[in-house]
Amino acid sequence: VQLQASGGGLVQAGGSLRLSCQASGRTFSDYIMGWFRQAPGKEREFVALISWTGGRADYADSVKGRFTISRDNAKHAVYLQMNNLKPEDTAVYYCAARRSLTTEYNDWGLGTLVTVSS
Repeated sequence: VQLQASGGGLVQAGGSLRLSCQASGRTFSDYIMGWFRQAPGKEREFVALISWTGGRADYADSVKGRFTISRDNAKHAVYLQMNNLKPEDTAVYYCAARRSLTTEYNDWGLGTLVTVSS
């Protein structure tokens, strides 16, 4: 599946952004979708995932209560609503897809940059 993330930008601390990831090429509902991020000088880290139908979502501790992942299988899209943003949320955000919880994320989109100013 091909993925394209969008929606990044510059926001002040405490603000909100909504990232989108558009998928194409295969049956979107066959994939668990995830969001990851990579800050300058740091390794890529997990942010959130959502199950095939959206019934289950998991979050990194650092974003729990502030970020919400959702998906619209009819639109082949997954979203990341980010509220109460902090400067430490500054990173390039990537969406990714995998078939199951026991497989790797094999499909990655180009990232979208989120910059949070203090």
